[in-house]
Amino acid sequence: MARPSLNELEAVDAIARRGGFRAAASELGMSSTAVSHAVAGLEARLGVRLFNRTTRSVSLTAAGEQFVAQVAPALADIRAAVEGVNRHRDTPTGVLRLNTSAGAARQIVDPLLVEYLRRYPDMQVELVTEGALIDIVKDGFDAGFRIAEALPKDMISVPLGPDQRQVVVGSPAYFADHPPPRTPDDLRNHRCIRGRMASGRVYDWEFEKRGQAMTVAVSGPLTLDEGVVMRRAVRAGVGLAYLALADVGEDIAAGRLVAALEDWSPPYPGLCLYYPGRRHVPAGLRALVDLIHEQRRTR
Repeated sequence: MARPSLNELEAVDAIARRGGFRAAASELGMSSTAVSHAVAGLEARLGVRLFNRTTRSVSLTAAGEQFVAQVAPALADIRAAVEGVNRHRDTPTGVLRLNTSAGAARQIVDPLLVEYLRRYPDMQVELVTEGALIDIVKDGFDAGFRIAEALPKDMISVPLGPDQRQVVVGSPAYFADHPPPRTPDDLRNHRCIRGRMASGRVYDWEFEKRGQAMTVAVSGPLTLDEGVVMRRAVRAGVGLAYLALADVGEDIAAGRLVAALEDWSPPYPGLCLYYPGRRHVPAGLRALVDLIHEQRRTR
């Protein structure tokens, strides 16, 4: 029997971790067809089915579970060996897979990732945005970006910059017809653009001033789940929105938006890179961590 190729073993491992052929193909940089052919070829030579396949799901057979349990540690050792050699290069090479929210992505592409790719032209960055916080290890990512309070406790975190703030904003046209709120309670008399979180829950606006915390379940004509769309709606005068200052600071400075309740919006720990605590950090990820530290020192 011909020996399994490394590509075949990587395909089986990725499918087992990601729970499907398409997700595994994305991680490996292969087509779904190529991944399917690799697994089918391996199964044919082994004479054993490794996966149960239906139109809706993919799961390991008993033989597949045993096979992956023995193969996965060896693949991890091979990756570590490749990374060990990579560290002897002048610059790292490979693919860095990062997961983040859409709002965080807008903050990190420039200047962080643009500078990273300029310095390390042999690296490729795959940035995937989604609202829900996922298991980056299970889903095959090297690292993620989220605000500090959302990070899993078992991860190493690297702060990117200063604290952040949320701010209530409205358009000049809106405030021409409505008096600005003086306290969070006043928001009950305003048209507000509500935000729906990745979990499906509508976010209640949270405020704090001199140790006094308040939460307001605002109401209004529009509920959205994406920050850029919310910013467009508030600029159009639909109502008030509660957005990250990093996203609306330029609009406020240019007079396109007006901030309110600023004394009720204290700062909170900002965006962090996070990754699993493991002995061998990939060279490409280590270079990104070093760049973050450098950019923080020069701010």
